[in-house]
Amino acid sequence: MIRHIVLFRPRADLPADERSGLAAALRSTIRAIPSVRRARVGRRVTHGRPYEQRMQVDYEYAAMLDFDDLVGLQAYLEHPAHEALATRFFRVLDESLIYDFEFEDGDGLANLT
Repeated sequence: MIRHIVLFRPRADLPADERSGLAAALRSTIRAIPSVRRARVGRRVTHGRPYEQRMQVDYEYAAMLDFDDLVGLQAYLEHPAHEALATRFFRVLDESLIYDFEFEDGDGLANLT
């Protein structure tokens, strides 16, 4: 399984209607592209742990999209609906990090060696 992980921070001055529009565009894109197996979006939770203070950038949101394989991820990234989302996404953000990881069920620690 390939997981597309996006950490992002919208611009502080971003109007509420543009935030809502970004969320709607993400929902629409996820529905339009059949290779997306699962999608989750969440807001950062802080609870006073020391590691929270060590973060150089406070990414307010995270999105995780799952695909069966690299072909599915590539189909998503090359789809016109994703292209439109990406254009909007980068226009309204201050910061973002985007990573793709391959995950396996079971004892994934074996992959660390």
